[in-house]
Amino acid sequence: MRSTHVCALVGILVTLPILQAQDMYVQELTKWRQDRETELKSDNSWLTVAGLFFLNQGKNTFGSGPLNDIVLPASAPAEAGAFEFDGKTIRLRATAPIAVNGKEMTSTELRPAGDGRPADLLTMGPLTLFVHVSGDRLAIRMRDKNSDIRRNFTGLKWFPPNEAYRTAARFEPYAAAKTVKVPNILGDLETYTAPGVVSFTLNGQQHKLEAFETGSGDRKRFFFVFRDLTSGKETYPSARFLYADLPANGQTILDFNKAYNPPCAFNPYTTCPLPTEQNRMRVRVEAGELDYHKSATH
Repeated sequence: MRSTHVCALVGILVTLPILQAQDMYVQELTKWRQDRETELKSDNSWLTVAGLFFLNQGKNTFGSGPLNDIVLPASAPAEAGAFEFDGKTIRLRATAPIAVNGKEMTSTELRPAGDGRPADLLTMGPLTLFVHVSGDRLAIRMRDKNSDIRRNFTGLKWFPPNEAYRTAARFEPYAAAKTVKVPNILGDLETYTAPGVVSFTLNGQQHKLEAFETGSGDRKRFFFVFRDLTSGKETYPSARFLYADLPANGQTILDFNKAYNPPCAFNPYTTCPLPTEQNRMRVRVEAGELDYHKSATH
């Protein structure tokens, strides 16, 4: 009898660290998901994007008046000015001083983000305007802290945590990094650098995803745009996104519990890359974020 009790105790002691590790993982994942939702609700989140206006060459007037080329919400002046576009550069001509990067001015060149520098920001009350690049086209993107999309946000929905979808992946580098042209949801081509693919096993099947490099310095990571057999059913049809650390000793971890929706899942004024043929997985990935516009059954 004593031997039976000892064996049971040993079994408990062996199982306890495993359960503790599982609990810690779920806690970390829960916090990550909460942080994602908090970020989405912030003043500069994708939910505040309230307009995307592609520019024509020449003069593009903007303001809240209905006769402008770019019609802004009522909080803006009726005739705020114009964006003059020569096919390469954009120049602001304002009817009255407007804050650009915190300084009041009536005329200046507006630059998109590039070379590690953020885009120039034009601010009018709750509105922020800046240059956005979509493929070869330039547009003015507008953020509105009072946007309907932000005010009516109902929260994120997720598959339950499942550590079976957290898997080690082997990095297989290309002989030389590739420049990949990827269509976005509007049909424009966006440029990414692909250093190779990662190979892994999921649900008993072998898969490979092409990795894109994103970030710089200590913030450089792998970025994946993928689709799977839940796409258009439980999950957003176009794609989901996933990040992973750069490989150490040829390996990285893919945690599909952290797969999340692109901005286009919430907001029609955003542009999002679509997955390449390589990244259309022929398996159901029942992990990560569910389609925002469908009722969760999980």
